[in-house]
Amino acid sequence: MPKPPRTLALARALLFGATLAPVAPAFAADPQEAPFLAENDAAMTRMMQDMAVKPTGDVDRDFVAMMIPHHQGAIDMAVAELRYGRNEQLRRIAQEIIVEQQQEIAAMQLAIGAPLPPQAAVPTQTPPPAPEAAAPDAAAPEAAAHHPHMMSTHQEP
Repeated sequence: MPKPPRTLALARALLFGATLAPVAPAFAADPQEAPFLAENDAAMTRMMQDMAVKPTGDVDRDFVAMMIPHHQGAIDMAVAELRYGRNEQLRRIAQEIIVEQQQEIAAMQLAIGAPLPPQAAVPTQTPPPAPEAAAPDAAAPEAAAHHPHMMSTHQEP
């Protein structure tokens, strides 16, 4: 016997709302962290709102309708890590999250016969904020190794 929508909504609120309480940017330990926290708060709020779907009677479509916002929330949070994070290992993980979650969204839509979302650029090349004490060309050797096409062909005499 299916649960009434009210019970399902309450279960979702208890399951997700209690464990994913947004972190207010005002409570940032470092003022430079506030934009990151604000983006994550917006992503989580949007995800939770979009996951609250009205049951249609089609379990598969309802599952996809809830999972796509969940995956998009992960993408949005990973983009914030790319914008503000400095740990290269975490930035690579964030890039992987974006690609994998986009692929899973497409696979779920195909599975239910829905049209694929429009193709969008994968935001995995967002540069990290420059450290304040770093020299302007400090990352150039690493960038040259991974992105030789980005290096200038101009040479000093």
